[in-house]
This record gives sequence, structure tokens and C-alpha cells, in this order.
Amino acid sequence: MMITYLTTTFGFRATWNPELIVLTALLGIAYFSFIGPLRHTFAHATPVPLGKKCLFAAGLLLFYFGMGSPLNVAGHFLFSAHMLQQSMLYLVMPLLMLAGTPAWLLRPLIERKWSRKLLSVFSHPIPAVLLFNALFSFYHMPVILDMAMNQLAMHNLIHLLLLLSALLMWMPVIAPLPEIHRLTELQKLAYIFANGVLITPACALIIFSATPLYDTYVSGPTMLCAPFFSAPIDKSMFAVPLQALDDQRLGGIIMKLMQELTYGSVLAYVFASWYRKEKDQPDDQLLPH
Repeated sequence: MMITYLTTTFGFRATWNPELIVLTALLGIAYFSFIGPLRHTFAHATPVPLGKKCLFAAGLLLFYFGMGSPLNVAGHFLFSAHMLQQSMLYLVMPLLMLAGTPAWLLRPLIERKWSRKLLSVFSHPIPAVLLFNALFSFYHMPVILDMAMNQLAMHNLIHLLLLLSALLMWMPVIAPLPEIHRLTELQKLAYIFANGVLITPACALIIFSATPLYDTYVSGPTMLCAPFFSAPIDKSMFAVPLQALDDQRLGGIIMKLMQELTYGSVLAYVFASWYRKEKDQPDDQLLPH
């Protein structure tokens, strides 16, 4: 079994990252404490529906699975595993965590004028969509990705920047704070479509390249990088089941399919919400004045 093989080969700490297990557990404890016994300390706090709790918990699980599970180790040797990791961390996980966070829990973050201004600027639809897609494309330049996969500091810095930019990218669509809702349902549909268009060139370059782009997945990595941990590795420690070019193309296809599935689901949700809102309006409100 692959998971057993990875754990035996690279050790429990490298494969399962116990430090990240602790961090994920602490984040979960903090969330459920704030929405539960400590809820009365927040102004205008209301009970959080079970659905929101489940969404946030699912986001936390994806956070750990993407960053600290055997998938992270496999992503050092298989580009397809790396792209599955990327799509979960930056397309799905931020969406779930934002959808599961009540507005009153985040409102203290914008009580100060400077923090409200900063969030207002970077969560604006145009900077948000450009920042995420630019960082994502920049990261997948061969020289940058090869460097990041073999240097712990750069690896963690890029993951942090991509995570923050992904959260900002989703805020115009599903921001838990009404103060930063700027888009109508029609504008949200256009925004999501633009996101899909902007990420396509990077995926197309990866899928249709005639040669492998990344030396890491041709020659093998020299370092195993994970949050709180790095270690030199023997390039022969993991038998890659795919040729580098086939693996690269599969990775690009996985990223594109995950993007289409995620964006398509959100498009359907936004359109359904828009339809219900229009349907619930009285007939006289639909007539021109």
C-alpha cells in the first residue's frame, strides 16, 4: 500500500507531520470554542448552523491533508500528486473555510481603520483575481517551482502567499463580511468565469508542453519540504510509476478538472441563489418604474 510504503521509507514525521496535526487541532478547537462557549464575547453573535460547522471542519481536514499528509511527500516525486495538492489547498479549502465562518467571528479583524482599509483593497475583485492567478502562474514557472521544492523557507513562503491570495480571491464571491460584498450575482458569475480564463494558460502550458518542464520531476528532488520540517532525501527512495512527461500532463489535467469542478459548482450555487432571489420578489418589484 502506497501510504504504508511512504511512512516506512520516509518516517512518520516526514509523512504525517505531527506538528501540523497539532496546529490543525488547535485551529479546530479555537473555532468551535469561539462559536460555542465563547460566543457571548463577540458582539451580535448568533448560533452557527450545523452546515457551516461542517464546511469549516471539511476545510480544516483539506488543509491538513494537503499540507501534512502522505500527499505532500508524494508531491515531491509526482507532479500529478503535487497538482492535486495545489487544487485542494487553493481552490477548495479556502472556499470551505470562508463559507463556514460566521461574519461576527471575523468582524473584530476590521474594527481598526487600517485593517479595514487593507482588506478592502486586497479583497477588491480586480486585485484579488489578478493577485491569485499571477502568483499561481509565477509559482509554476520551472525555475521557481524547482527552487521551491528544494528549499524549505521558499517552499513555505510561497505556500503562505498562495493561501492568503486564495482566501482573498474567494472573498468577492463568498465573503462572510457584508462590508466587503461588492458584487451582484451576475457580477459574481462573470468574476468566476474570469478566474477560469486566467488560470487556463498555465494549465495549457503544462498539458501541451512537448518536453518535461520541471527538473525536480525528471531528476528527483534533493530535499523533502514540509511545514516545520525538511530533510535531505535520496533520489532513488521513491519509484516513480509514470514517465515525467506523462506525469506532467496528468498533473495539468487534474488541476484543470479540479478548477472546472470547483468553479462550476460555485457558478451553479450563485446562479441558483440569484434565481431564488428573483423568484421571491413580488411581481410589482420586477416591473420598471
